[in-house]
Amino acid sequence: MSKRIAPDGTVVIVGSGVCGATAAETLRKEGFSGKVVMVSSDTEFPYRRPQLSKELLQGTVTTERSRLRPPSFWEEQQVEILAGTSVAEIKPGDKTIVLQDGREQPYDALLIATGGRPRAIPGLEASSDSHVYYLRNMADVPALRKAIETKGPLLIIGAGLIGSEVASTARALGSDVILLEAAERPLARVLPESISNLYSKLHTDNGVKLHTNVELDRLDVTPKGVTAVSPDGTTWKASAALISVGMTPNVELAEEAGLAVDTSGRRGVIVDKFCRTSDPDIYAAGDVAMFPNLLLGGMQRVEHWSNAQEQGAHAARSILGMPTPYADVPWSWTKQYGKNLQIAGWPSPDDELIVHGDLDAHDFTMLCLRDDRLVGVISMGRPKEFRNAKALIQDAPFIRRKVLEEGVPSTAPIPVGSRNNDSK
Repeated sequence: MSKRIAPDGTVVIVGSGVCGATAAETLRKEGFSGKVVMVSSDTEFPYRRPQLSKELLQGTVTTERSRLRPPSFWEEQQVEILAGTSVAEIKPGDKTIVLQDGREQPYDALLIATGGRPRAIPGLEASSDSHVYYLRNMADVPALRKAIETKGPLLIIGAGLIGSEVASTARALGSDVILLEAAERPLARVLPESISNLYSKLHTDNGVKLHTNVELDRLDVTPKGVTAVSPDGTTWKASAALISVGMTPNVELAEEAGLAVDTSGRRGVIVDKFCRTSDPDIYAAGDVAMFPNLLLGGMQRVEHWSNAQEQGAHAARSILGMPTPYADVPWSWTKQYGKNLQIAGWPSPDDELIVHGDLDAHDFTMLCLRDDRLVGVISMGRPKEFRNAKALIQDAPFIRRKVLEEGVPSTAPIPVGSRNNDSK
């Protein structure tokens, strides 16, 4: 297949997270000799964002060790990084981006890997002066770490992955923690009840003051700290607050450029199975992309590190005229209180569950079935079973229930059923 871009062409990547960085690296690995420009509002060289709420915040990993590659790597690979620079506009007709300072950069192919930003609570801006914090970039870490070390509890609003991980880190640093969650349990939107109950117990067993089903009316900020107030008058006082209520994908550049953007609650830049947008010279990947789910059908947007990494590589190969359909099973992990939980596929609280092991002992593999199809796996302390189950989701999702009840088989030849078979 002929290359999509000329060998001496220019590829511009907007975003320097793992998606954009992997795309740049893949372009060079695949032999592209043209110009590669990576534009990022972040001032740091590409780094491992999952470490923000854990190792970097706790101080067990340095900035240098968190980088995806040493700074010299990007120079050796002739990848030009415009750090601390925002893109103000994409001009598809001119095949040019306009930087915030007015400079223009032409492109032959453009990759939008802008990720997302923490979902804000209206009226609450992050500021060390206001004792209110968000966590998305490495620059957010020092101020939050200082707040954790300040005498007085840390108030965390939102018990999703980031909020829960920061709670674990703050407790390890000796801080009192108040964790407020709007749902009935932590992580209740994505995990079965038994697993989210496990995390409720982990938090409380480790000294976190967890409050669920919380609706907040306002957050009062004074020079001495913050006070969260519910409509019924209940208050929670702390020296500082972290707001962690989800992520908003950065689709504005694409939307203003006239690209197709999903307008549902999930939002995202719409791409095909090869990461191509509605403009043939523009691609999108990672947290910002809404792409076809080739295994379950429909469209999806995935906010996982592994998805961003793999999609970055796929987008780069598409740019080079080497497209392969992106059909990976998404997976992620979270480490809290020394326990590592791995999640793959598309688990839902309503799935039928098959459990091997002991949840209370933090040693289990949970298989998630929907309409007699294996759609997800959640595991703690059993990495081999997790890998095998993840492979089954992709390669043999209709494996008979009886086989799964006996254990998690390897990907060796296995009996596979169909939708119409009696999987009992």
